[in-house]
Amino acid sequence: MKRYERLADNIADLIRNGILAPGEKIPSVRQASQSYGVSPSTVFQAYYLLEDRGLIQARARSGYFVRSLAALPLPEPQPSLAPHQATDVDVSELVFSVLGSLKDPHTVPFGSAFPSPDLFPLARLARSMAHSLRNLSPHDIIADMTSGNPDLMRQIALRYMVSGVMLPMEELVITNGALEALNLALQSVTQAGDLVAIESPAFYACLQVLERLQLKAVEIPVHPRDGVDLGVLRERLGSLPIKACWFMSSFQNPLGASLDDSRKQELYNLLRQHQVPLIEDDVYADLYYGERPPTPIKGLDTDGLVMHCGSFSKTLAPGYRVGWVAGGRFTERIARLKLMTTISPSVPAQVAIADYLQHGGYDRHLRKLRHALERQQDAMLASAARHFPKGTRVTRPNGGYFLWFEFPEQVDSLQLFRLALAQGISLAPGPIFSASQGFRHCARLNHGHAWGADSEQAMELLGLMLRSF
Repeated sequence: MKRYERLADNIADLIRNGILAPGEKIPSVRQASQSYGVSPSTVFQAYYLLEDRGLIQARARSGYFVRSLAALPLPEPQPSLAPHQATDVDVSELVFSVLGSLKDPHTVPFGSAFPSPDLFPLARLARSMAHSLRNLSPHDIIADMTSGNPDLMRQIALRYMVSGVMLPMEELVITNGALEALNLALQSVTQAGDLVAIESPAFYACLQVLERLQLKAVEIPVHPRDGVDLGVLRERLGSLPIKACWFMSSFQNPLGASLDDSRKQELYNLLRQHQVPLIEDDVYADLYYGERPPTPIKGLDTDGLVMHCGSFSKTLAPGYRVGWVAGGRFTERIARLKLMTTISPSVPAQVAIADYLQHGGYDRHLRKLRHALERQQDAMLASAARHFPKGTRVTRPNGGYFLWFEFPEQVDSLQLFRLALAQGISLAPGPIFSASQGFRHCARLNHGHAWGADSEQAMELLGLMLRSF
């Protein structure tokens, strides 16, 4: 990272954390140059970058100021509640009815699960595909099918090392996206009828996996900023025969919540005490907005209890369907289950991504992607503050591309979903994120697509619909 980019990230952190408030003047170029020990030209470059991100604005003959939202920011949602007993999961019909609405390309995609494909370097990936396939021998196509492409595994292991996690390549199993990794990890430690601790609200695919495997959900409340409620988890582990936990430690879907380092350590210590394995769903970890990436719980694992699942689908190549699991003590079991199901992800896709990671500038792409998502989050928050009714609450995650809205109690988000769809607007209603189909007055909105007049108009229409309840 260049010096001006690091300086811009430091100032962006001050703005996000409220130390530099909306409308406040930031240090002059001369002051910043002296305070940070950098040249004035470095400060100018950092300020230009912050302007591009939409975080500051220049005022003639006055200097630079933190941008003010067009209305007062909305408050944060209340921490969630969850049932005390295990729940049978039956949400697939509801989820499929919602997902079916997202296929129309003319729909405003607030309900989508992916960022805009325009944010991904697909042309550069295509060149990596062509280059790597020319050098791929017929023997390698067969040899890499079961174990995974060694160049890709080496690149993934290097990325773990950079994040402070020393991981042997032998612990990696390459999968068809993160969802297969999560499925295999869960199957490796459970059987039908077992209890699994999940977040509440939870990623709807997690609920569908539990439903398919005939597992019971033990819903653990999630604080919209601090993550899973460790006090409730401690009580449930002491009173129920939980066989596994499936949690997102950073930028949880749908809330965007993250556990800080001390809470990650507390969670790991608790699971180690009860010898309950953790399936760590960490697909959004590279989409952090600050200077420092989050550390996975996997980095604390000394017992092999953590199965860490990642993917390139949310950051680089959704359609390539390449993910992985670092399986800990369960690696061999996961690998055998993989061989009994899909055998291998696409070998051409694996070698293409391996080539891109080595030569394509992945970290440069990630910086651009994070900055775009952060700008678009600001735009959606400002628009919601202008258009949504009093009593609305919203999260403000430090990464990812989802916002979780808690509307006034009288709002029915399933009815809102149908009304919005009739106007060409999609959203993800709260009940699809709950085994007990709660969160009736909540919804998840995706800000991962370019913000324009259509987006603004859609938010205004949603505001009118919300006021009609």
